[in-house]
Amino acid sequence: MSKQTLLENIRNIGIMAHIDAGKTTTTERILYYSGITYKLGEVDDGTAEMDWMEQEKERGITITSAATTCYWKDCRINIIDTPGHVDFTAEVERSLRVLDGSIAIFCGVSGVEPQSETVWRQADRYSIPRISFINKMDRIGSDFFKTVDMIRKRLGATPLPLQIPVGAENLFRGVIDLIRMEAVIWEEETLGATYHKEQIPDELVSIAREYRAQMVETVAEQDDFLMERYLETGGLAEDDIIKGIRIGTLKLNLVPVLCGASFKNKGVQPLLDAVVDFLPSPLDIPPIEGLNPRTGKLEKRQSGIDEPFAALVFKIMADPYIGNLAYFRVYSGNLRSGDIVYNATKDSREKATRLMKIHANKREEIKEVCAGEIVAAAGLKKTTTGDTICAQNRPIILESMTFPEPVVTVAIEPKTKKDQDMLMDVLMKLGQEDPTFTYKVVEETGQTVISGMGELHLEILTDRMLREFKVNANIGKPQVAYKETISKEVDVEEKFDRQVGNKGQYGHVMLSLKPQTRGKGFSFENLTSEDVIPKGFINAIEQGVREALETGILAGYPAIDVKASLIGGSYHEVDSSDLSFKIAASIATRKAAVEAAPVLLEPIMKVEVVIPQEYMGDVISDLNSKRGKIEGMETRSGAQVISAKAPLSEMFGYATDLRSMTQGRGTYTMQFESYMEVPQQVSERLMSRIYRR
Repeated sequence: MSKQTLLENIRNIGIMAHIDAGKTTTTERILYYSGITYKLGEVDDGTAEMDWMEQEKERGITITSAATTCYWKDCRINIIDTPGHVDFTAEVERSLRVLDGSIAIFCGVSGVEPQSETVWRQADRYSIPRISFINKMDRIGSDFFKTVDMIRKRLGATPLPLQIPVGAENLFRGVIDLIRMEAVIWEEETLGATYHKEQIPDELVSIAREYRAQMVETVAEQDDFLMERYLETGGLAEDDIIKGIRIGTLKLNLVPVLCGASFKNKGVQPLLDAVVDFLPSPLDIPPIEGLNPRTGKLEKRQSGIDEPFAALVFKIMADPYIGNLAYFRVYSGNLRSGDIVYNATKDSREKATRLMKIHANKREEIKEVCAGEIVAAAGLKKTTTGDTICAQNRPIILESMTFPEPVVTVAIEPKTKKDQDMLMDVLMKLGQEDPTFTYKVVEETGQTVISGMGELHLEILTDRMLREFKVNANIGKPQVAYKETISKEVDVEEKFDRQVGNKGQYGHVMLSLKPQTRGKGFSFENLTSEDVIPKGFINAIEQGVREALETGILAGYPAIDVKASLIGGSYHEVDSSDLSFKIAASIATRKAAVEAAPVLLEPIMKVEVVIPQEYMGDVISDLNSKRGKIEGMETRSGAQVISAKAPLSEMFGYATDLRSMTQGRGTYTMQFESYMEVPQQVSERLMSRIYRR
């Protein structure tokens, strides 16, 4: 079998869902039934192959996306099991960037939950074909049809049930295959490894016919040839149905829906069949596009072994023995162990000393990697997340990834000088691994501050510093990562004219600062001509503006959503330099920012609280007292669901508050929504506290 033919038999998929929907449990069953593992790993017991970190085993959650490979029906399936907790959204983002398809898992009881919506939108952004698996059909309160309806209404998708459940809750024992119109029943004594097929139970024949008719009609709409055949015969053959489902899935017109109970070992084999039948191979996705750094033109790379080598690095992992491991997806061409690769993003050459196929934290050394594969390489010391590695004679820069801003900060204080030196090295390694983790040393106090996506995110990272990297340090309490911005447009002029020794320093700039819409970030434009300020000084001016905004206006928090325009100035042929223009721009920016009505911004969180009916009043009253805004209420599986938005500063410790209000029966999820202006009264109180320090 040729390498090109093998491309047709590759599936690069991710498994994504809300926390506790059963992603890792489903992956463990996939590995068991495909023969990769010889026993079932369990999340609750800490024996799951894919949750290999100590922190994952202790907490029973997935923290880092783990890659593995299995084989099913002559297909090689590369799987990335992604985290479900909102604090680790970046892991999902970078995984989806390099995948061709995905399995979206939903809890049959809770249906479409907040993080389900988040990862679904991420998949929409990258145009990822997906299939849905409604899990936990054996749980009390599970409802297959309600979850399908939620997929349609909440996600704006077109769900296409290919199965309906046989039995409900603790009596769930199998599914009805609507394509072949037969019941598939799992045998519990074999841990779900074997199953048998039988006639559809009499009480389910009517509903099975109804859903099959809907399925066939939807499938026929995906292709003109199938529609003609459907109109001629009133139906479609099994092969035509499978072909039509695949066409609709690849076009993102529909989402095949299957169901099961992974923990009870039911429904996983048909899910694997669906991955092979309906999700794309590397040949089914459009050619990858990128920018040629030498010509500035867009170029394409087909998925093929004969194309120039091009790959995207989507993850860096620090290994104590090997150094940094770079995980990458190969889009075209091939790479051999020991080859020199060109990092087009950083314009540097590096040697891929070793290539490895990954199974969670285990590695298998390989000699060559080809288009369509996801592997790791050692030896790429300068390469970071989002970089493109390629053939030097055919350079290309592929679209990278964008990650959200950290919203929670923690101060960390090393206990000894040795720990201080070690800490900076560890922070650099963790920063390379995780793009949503940042750190800085506050110049005024010398304090080291780390920032992340939430309390759990920073808790995991600090735990790794203490246990994995052996750094002795005191950890402060989590703090909100406030931002600043301006609220009106201001023009300012600044001339920096100094004599330093025998040489003068001259820089003269006229700047305009104006606010941008939330989430737009910082932008800089030069509206001057070459004879006003030479082009060589423009970068220094932009850098001066950026650095001034990063140190804040009101309270030292970074300023965001600002547009700076260079509208005039002058230069001296002898005395002007990058430094003089950078200083002039920095002073001008601080002046303008103070005059531009600066305001504090705070992170606003999207909150969903699930509680019994009797606690509604207390919980809503408490959210209102936290400056929360109630946006909706609904009943779901017998519980009340409150949707709200609230400032992060008011939500620290909410888990404890909710437990005490609901006698431990309430749960909640929270994710970052946007930055909004802090109310004046709260801002004044906050500012007075900052200045008292």
